[in-house]
Formats: sequence, C-alpha cells, structure tokens
Amino acid sequence: MAVMAPSFHNHSNLQDAWYVLTGIPGLEDVHTWISIPNCSMYIVAVVGNISLIFLIVAERSLHEPMYFFLSMLALADLLLSSATTPKMLVIFWFHSAVISFGSCVSQMFFIHFIFVAESAILLAMAFDRYVAICYPLRYTTILTSSVIRKIGIAAVVRSFIICCPFILLVYRLTYCGRNIIPHSYCEHMGIARLACDSINVNIIYGMTVALLSTGLDVVFIIMSYTMILNTVFQIPSWAARFKALNTCGSHICVILMFYTPAFFSFFAHRFGSKTIPHHIHILVANLYVVVPPMLNPIIYGVKTKQIQDRILLLFSPMSTCC
Repeated sequence: MAVMAPSFHNHSNLQDAWYVLTGIPGLEDVHTWISIPNCSMYIVAVVGNISLIFLIVAERSLHEPMYFFLSMLALADLLLSSATTPKMLVIFWFHSAVISFGSCVSQMFFIHFIFVAESAILLAMAFDRYVAICYPLRYTTILTSSVIRKIGIAAVVRSFIICCPFILLVYRLTYCGRNIIPHSYCEHMGIARLACDSINVNIIYGMTVALLSTGLDVVFIIMSYTMILNTVFQIPSWAARFKALNTCGSHICVILMFYTPAFFSFFAHRFGSKTIPHHIHILVANLYVVVPPMLNPIIYGVKTKQIQDRILLLFSPMSTCC
C-alpha cells in the first residue's frame, strides 16, 4: 500500500492537504483481479460511447430528437466513467492512493454534476417518448432543434447550480487530521465525514438534492410512462402496441440501470452502514460508474433498428472488400 501522505490540521492549509483513497476496504489483496473487469468495461464504455456519438453526428438519418438525446446520454456516460475509473485503476494497479484536497473536491464536483445532468437527460428522453407516442403528429413541431438545445442547456445549468454548493459545503468544514477515505473515488459525504465539526448541513443538503432533483426526475419519468402505457393500451392493434412498447424498451432498461444502483448507494451510505458490508457498498459504487456506461450503447445498438442499420452499413464495405 502507498505510504500515507501528510495530513492537515486546520482550515488554513487545505491547499496543502492530501487524502488517501483506499480502494475497496477489506479486498486490498484482490485489487488486481478486480481491476481486470473494471478496465475491460471501461474500455468498452469509452469505445462504445465515442462510436455512438460519432455515428449520430455523422449520419444525417439519425438527426432526430431521440438520437440527439441519446448522444447527450453517451457523452455523460463517457465523462462519468472517465472522471472515476482511471484513478481507480491507478489505485488497484500501482497502489497510488494519494490525491490532493483540490483534486478530490474537483472529482467530487464532476461526479455529482454529471450524475444530476444525466438524470435530467433521462427525463428528457422520457418526455421524447411521451410526445412520440401520445402526440405523434405534433412530434416534430414540439421537439424542434431549438427546444432540444434549450433542454440540453437547462440540464447543464440546473446541474451546475445544484452541485456548486457541494464545493462550498466541504470547504467550510474544519478538518483536523483524518485523511483516509475508504472509497475508490471522492464523493461529497466521503469528504464531509473526515471533518471534526458538525456535517448536518451537508447531510441535509445531500438528501434535499437527492429528493428534489433526481427524486423528482424519477417521479416525472414514472408519470410519463404511466401516460404512455395508458395511450398504448388504447391502441386496438396488438402489433402496433408491441411496436410502441418496443421503442420504449431500451430507455426503460437504461433508466433501471442508472437509478437502481444509484439509490442503493445513496441509502446504503446514509442508513445501511451497519447492515450492509462496506466493501459491498464500494463494489456497487465502482460498478455503477462503468456498467451503465458500458451497457447503454450496447442496449441501444441491439434494440434500435436505425442504429443497427447504420452500423451494418458502415461495416458492409469492409466485408465486401474481404
């Protein structure tokens, strides 16, 4: 293991403070083995999401609202996995666990920022499916290029406004020597728990953000799909019903993969510390930042015919040459 870096003692020398990320507590002996699937999934996530973004940008036939939102999701997945996995792999491979206070806070901000933005993108995708199925004749007039741009900007601005206070909340705390973070990356409560004064404000703000941003996003997504299902089951043709539901299938899979581990990690961190083994919590948190980014392009590639057709078209000249 890495030698512990110098600790810090008060509020005045935070710029000189260092943290030590332990990786997965209790599983240090198998870090190298754990790193193999993590690295493989990260590579697939990077290649898959970059390919998806390139495909959507390059192919004019995919310049539709659904695919623009999908490219935003792919970009968010790419940033989320890249903000966490490289440092995680450095810890697993080289035991280089030391990170400066500023770098740790920066990583914390980007993780929370991307998470909140991705939640907003999933809500926008649910709205896209709602308009496409419930108001198909007005789809292109409602979701214009201007509206899509405004939705994307709103997602980024909302996320920035929500996540900036996290930086202020950790900088306002007084730290007095503890600098071991039992995690593979920096997040808000992991940093706050190292403080020697009250973190009640941090806890309250974290829970408020979870309930009023991502929690409300989930409520609106459920409302969208309730109205979608109500419309679908009024369609007399079973074939038309199946086609309508199939267009939502990939999005529902992505929603479940995004929110299920996120809420498990959130509640385990705050309420399950005595019942859920800490290494299980950290393992889930590690998988969360690579598994959805890896699977999202695959799910959309398998379940979306237009993307399948574009991929086959790209590779068909190669197969013809061979």
